[in-house]
Amino acid sequence: MQSRPNADVTTAIQHLHKAIHSGGVDPLVLELVHLRVSQINGCSPCVFAGVAAARKQGETDERLHNVVTWRETPFFTEAERTALALAEAATRVQDGAPGVTDEIWDAAAAHFDEQQLSAITLEIALTNFFNRINRTTRQQAGKTW
Repeated sequence: MQSRPNADVTTAIQHLHKAIHSGGVDPLVLELVHLRVSQINGCSPCVFAGVAAARKQGETDERLHNVVTWRETPFFTEAERTALALAEAATRVQDGAPGVTDEIWDAAAAHFDEQQLSAITLEIALTNFFNRINRTTRQQAGKTW
């Protein structure tokens, strides 16, 4: 038995997505951030959806296959690298992880303005939110929500 979505929750999530996408960040950067956070959290439906969404935005398979190893590849710009570093640091806040250091934040701030950093931060938080819901409810890749 499936429950019907709560209209208030759906509306709130739509507003969050609107805020993220009005922040002036290249949509491909947001997709890379979403994908990397979802990879870290092992969220198969979000990885699946993130790859599909990035492809729709024109992302290449070469880059998509290397998001997980972005530090070791030449395929990403410095701005993208700082967004990915921020995504990783903000996501990996478990036992003793340093989180977002001044160095990581300052590097991102050198490429993104305050509004863009807010959008990226909100994308990271919302992705972590969905990753946790999907892992808790054991959602599988390829299914529609």
